[in-house]
Amino acid sequence: MFRHLREDIRAVFDRDPAARSFWEVLTCYPGIHALFLHRIAHRLWGYRLRWLARFTAHVSRFLTGIEIHPGASIGRRFFIDHGMGVVIGETAEIKDDVTLYHGVTLGGTSWNKGKRHPTLENGVVIGAGAKVLGPITIAAGAKVGSNAVVTKPVPAGATAVGNPARILDRSEQSKQREAQAEKMGFSAYAVGRDQDDPLAKAIHGLLDHAAETDRRLASLLKELEAQGVQCDDEVQAADRFDPQYLSKIVD
Repeated sequence: MFRHLREDIRAVFDRDPAARSFWEVLTCYPGIHALFLHRIAHRLWGYRLRWLARFTAHVSRFLTGIEIHPGASIGRRFFIDHGMGVVIGETAEIKDDVTLYHGVTLGGTSWNKGKRHPTLENGVVIGAGAKVLGPITIAAGAKVGSNAVVTKPVPAGATAVGNPARILDRSEQSKQREAQAEKMGFSAYAVGRDQDDPLAKAIHGLLDHAAETDRRLASLLKELEAQGVQCDDEVQAADRFDPQYLSKIVD
């Protein structure tokens, strides 16, 4: 257990630039405290000391603001940043090198017995406030953006954003950009500059097209006037299209 604790503390230094010393991480990081207490509660759960396991988890929640059911399975080098409001259900499975930010819920969608919570494979990152619901699998290396609501599986290496969550169609350029960003440091809260909601991207595309149409129409009217064709004043006085204003509304 203490060997795992050392690994968990090293994982904090790898993923949190604010970490300054071993003693600071050990005494001031609620994610470390919650994980240590969960390992105790999970062992008690395995020994079928269910009430004691639940009481240990209850004390952990009171002290850290992080609720982890003692039945949840958690792998090595798990990191919960900030931690407040994190909820992890009984049948959740978390593999190695997973990162969760504050407000994340790994919840269920059914009252039936059996597997009803998500599985997070190696290297998954879940952004702040995201909800991952049901017995789905978030495959290795996938990312879930902040405040996303995920109810369907996410493929390996993919990024899911929005409510309901959608898989981003990442171009080769964005993959190269992300690879370069990873060399400089991880993407905080699982969201990069090119990871907008797909619906917002579609609306921005429509706005760009409308702006180009407006530009061409203005050019056509100018050319007609140069040829001596007088246009109706009402046409020229029509409301001007302002794509920048609309883009701010979409953002």
